[in-house]
Amino acid sequence: MIEKKATVKNETGIHARPALSVVKEASKFKSEVLIVKDGNEYNAKSIVAIMCMAATKGDEIIIKASGADEEAAAVAMVKLIEQGLTN
Repeated sequence: MIEKKATVKNETGIHARPALSVVKEASKFKSEVLIVKDGNEYNAKSIVAIMCMAATKGDEIIIKASGADEEAAAVAMVKLIEQGLTN
């Protein structure tokens, strides 16, 4: 298992459209991908889980990935959350 920290940079946080981007990115990998916010774990491949997370700009989250491509999954998720989310 690998863990990486990320900070939500999107002005409006991770709402519906960015949540879909997170799920699409996480689903590209075979590894289990979780996002930890405020001590709670959310399945990054579940749109409902990501929307329930209610991440806002400036929130620090942890990406946890476990599996064959865990390093690539964690790096891609951090990059998406810190740079690539759109409104």
